[in-house]
Amino acid sequence: MKNLCFHLIIIAMMFGNLFSAKGQSHKEPTTAIDRQPCVAGQFYPGKANELRGELESFFARALPRTGKNPLAIVTPHAGYVFSGQVAANSFNQIAPESKFERIFIIGSSHRTYFDGASIYNIGNYKTPLGTVEVDRELATQLINDHKVFEFREDAHTSEHSLEVQLPFLQFHLKNDFKIVPIIIASQTEKTIKKIAEALKPFFNSNNLFVISSDFSHYPSYDEANIIDQITADAIASNSPDIFMEILSKNEGKKVPGLATSMCGWSSMLAILNITHEMPGIEINPLYYKNSGDALYGDKNRVVGYWAIAINGTKENSGTFKLTDQDKKDLLNIARNTIQAKIMGKPIPEIDAENFSSTLKEQTGAFVSLHSNGQLRGCIGQFNPTIPLYKVVQDAAISAATKDYRFSPVKPKELSKIEIEISVLTPMKKIDSIDEIVLGRHGIYIKKGYNAGTFLPQVADNTGWNIEEFLGHCSRDKARIGWDGWKTADIYIYEAIIFDEIDFD
Repeated sequence: MKNLCFHLIIIAMMFGNLFSAKGQSHKEPTTAIDRQPCVAGQFYPGKANELRGELESFFARALPRTGKNPLAIVTPHAGYVFSGQVAANSFNQIAPESKFERIFIIGSSHRTYFDGASIYNIGNYKTPLGTVEVDRELATQLINDHKVFEFREDAHTSEHSLEVQLPFLQFHLKNDFKIVPIIIASQTEKTIKKIAEALKPFFNSNNLFVISSDFSHYPSYDEANIIDQITADAIASNSPDIFMEILSKNEGKKVPGLATSMCGWSSMLAILNITHEMPGIEINPLYYKNSGDALYGDKNRVVGYWAIAINGTKENSGTFKLTDQDKKDLLNIARNTIQAKIMGKPIPEIDAENFSSTLKEQTGAFVSLHSNGQLRGCIGQFNPTIPLYKVVQDAAISAATKDYRFSPVKPKELSKIEIEISVLTPMKKIDSIDEIVLGRHGIYIKKGYNAGTFLPQVADNTGWNIEEFLGHCSRDKARIGWDGWKTADIYIYEAIIFDEIDFD
């Protein structure tokens, strides 16, 4: 009997239970009840110290970050002995110091089926590592605003797909976070599309989406490797239609033992319905294993696991915003850096621990210096590979000492220097100059190896019309002649502009 129980636990950890449980529907619950862990001690260690040790081991062997924070990750939900290392590769793509407004954790129900999704809004989630706060206000708002959402206790009580993700977040993230726990119970594409439409406004760089799903169930080891690669490629296409077509084709192959290509397909489809029309989205499969690679794995009957990152630009990350504190932090960096540089002191080390996640994104910026109302220096970067706060520090040094149009700032000038910062949105190539709005858009003109730019405020400061704006940039900045813009590539961008006077 002992061995039988052990094997049943192993099977549950690999595949997840498929039993259904009928529960009551509660749209506006009044009793606050924290959701207790249901698979601690089975899918993962039930004692905090053992759990931390296991997570530490996973992250120590995880792939390093490949770029800026993803907008979403896809991560498995099996027992850690089978899929923990794959999951760590997903979560390790997130900067540990990130500050998110909320984290949406989305899984597909293994037990309860109805035409919609359940959001837990009656309390918080518990794990052996402590309490994870639920954004109950937003959860309730979503339920009230969208018929596709409700609260059903039976959808969460015994569901493991969300619970197993939480210890990774608790261990990895340095700052507190709130979650929105969503279980999709529908298998109807029309309903899943409605879920996507409701969540799309939140799909931006201020939030993180965690998609909980395993891949193929029960084929042989070799067949799983083939099928799971095909499914991952379909996801990487960022097309809901291709994804669903591949799932159908996989099923039609009649692979022995194959029950599904992806158990959380409904959650994946919801995200693809959000991302497929967004420009600049990149879906990157990072790391693959299946249960046959694990110590207790049986290569005749396996479950597949992928770590996938979904990345994007500001263009598809919602409206890019800087808080007043963000602006103050950037202005302080610029001021302290310039003063140190001009006075011959070491450049200050920046402690970014308490900065918002926005300041840690790779975003272009320019620093402009003015003295007695006149420009005294202006330099920046368009497409940096370093965080925004570092872009501002480097640009501040260059504006004060390396702008070829001006001599370096002298110590006696420091008290008169006023600092202005322009944080840039992503560039967009245009087909017609009619798309340029003077005072709103900056321009970037490029022809061959020659390029030049004017920030949006240049048009306001000079009073130029559109052709003068283009002509001066083309001749004076790109150095391709007054009419050179007519045969060059033209890009536009916007800027968030602020200066020290704003905070006097």
